[in-house]
Amino acid sequence: MRQLGISVYPDQTTLVEDQQYMELAAKYGYKRIFTSLLQLHGEAGEDKLARFKATIAAANKLGFKTIVDINPDLFKDLGVSHDDLHFFHDLGVWGLRLDKGFSGAEEARMTRNPYGLKIEINMSAGTNYLASIMSYHPNTDNLLGCHNFYPQKYTGLADDYFVQYSAPYRENNLHTAAFVTAAGAPYGPWPVSEGLPSMESDRERPIATQVQHLLLTGMVDDVIIGNAPASEAELKACADSFNASNPRLTVELGSKLNDVERAIVLDGIDGSHLYRGDASAYLLRSTIPRVRYSKADIPAHDNDGDLHRGDVLVVNNDYGRYKGELQIVLSDMPNDGRRNRVGHITDADLALLSSITPWMTFELREA
Repeated sequence: MRQLGISVYPDQTTLVEDQQYMELAAKYGYKRIFTSLLQLHGEAGEDKLARFKATIAAANKLGFKTIVDINPDLFKDLGVSHDDLHFFHDLGVWGLRLDKGFSGAEEARMTRNPYGLKIEINMSAGTNYLASIMSYHPNTDNLLGCHNFYPQKYTGLADDYFVQYSAPYRENNLHTAAFVTAAGAPYGPWPVSEGLPSMESDRERPIATQVQHLLLTGMVDDVIIGNAPASEAELKACADSFNASNPRLTVELGSKLNDVERAIVLDGIDGSHLYRGDASAYLLRSTIPRVRYSKADIPAHDNDGDLHRGDVLVVNNDYGRYKGELQIVLSDMPNDGRRNRVGHITDADLALLSSITPWMTFELREA
């Protein structure tokens, strides 16, 4: 089952702040919590661990599932062995994420722990790490994958590598997760925090678009907000995007469109559009609205200038039986006046247009 998550960083906040944030996130259906113990390397004293344990206990009361980020060096600091994970069971967590792993044999053994703890491995390495683990026959019910996040600008994963590195996890039917970033949220695990996305292209995008981007890759189950605290508006926008029935693109509507054109763009048929299967290189076509609006009056606009990728069009009266059809420009083309330019896919969402494929149902939402 897909889940939304938030991150908390108890070493940088108070328990009251964490509780308030978790309660707010729970209101919008968030179920997972990510937190990191990595910054405690060399400083994993009882007082600091007690602070984490208190936050995790509060999360458990709210129905969250918490995963803590850890690596082999921190295992040594804590005096923990991969053969005995009772420390994490006592901490109250749902699982542990291995930011850096072992050889593969240890991870497989860890998935067979008596506590049912989930073992989440780093998907962003791009090596044969997963293949090594799978060769030791892990309990895949307890094996998860999660990408890294990247505090420094220009260091996040490229889109194509994200898909390439994720594919083996899909092939092995493993549950996966990745991160989006909340604009202005101040806290991450490290002093440098210029956003915390998994993919670099998402760093400056609105959070709803980041979610759509991750889901459109087809490689992600869970989406986690990497930095904290996200605002309530961002929590809601992220949840709305995650729970949408269909992929969404955001459109900036022009000032000339009439009520019929607005309805065609935003309502389509039952709130969505179907990308016609006999696809053109120039136009994405949603043809069903022309049936519903066959008798509507859609006069031609003052349609000056060529049409460009991302322009949203409604076919007007001058194109006869095609009147009322919604189209989105895929490749630049001349404007003959028979299509009204009523808006444009937002700059943030324009890159997602290539992920909307023939016979896919999608929605358009006003910016």
